[in-house]
Amino acid sequence: MDFESVADLLEQERRLRLALEAREVLSARDWRRALLATEFVFASDVFGSGVEWSITTGLRDEETVRTLRRLQRKFARALPDVLYGRR
Repeated sequence: MDFESVADLLEQERRLRLALEAREVLSARDWRRALLATEFVFASDVFGSGVEWSITTGLRDEETVRTLRRLQRKFARALPDVLYGRR
């Protein structure tokens, strides 16, 4: 997921969340980290919310999948090398 450790993931999550809330500019690497971490937390029952996603976030699975797919397509067009590890 491009984090150095669990501690780094937690530290970066806080920084990324605050940056997104403040609508700050993110680097391509930060966008990749944010997207991947969201996908992971959304889908995984072991490492994330999984089947309890709608309970923990208030967002329906269908709504979240549509949003994730839209972001994946947008990022794939804008940042293909970064998203697919070629940079």
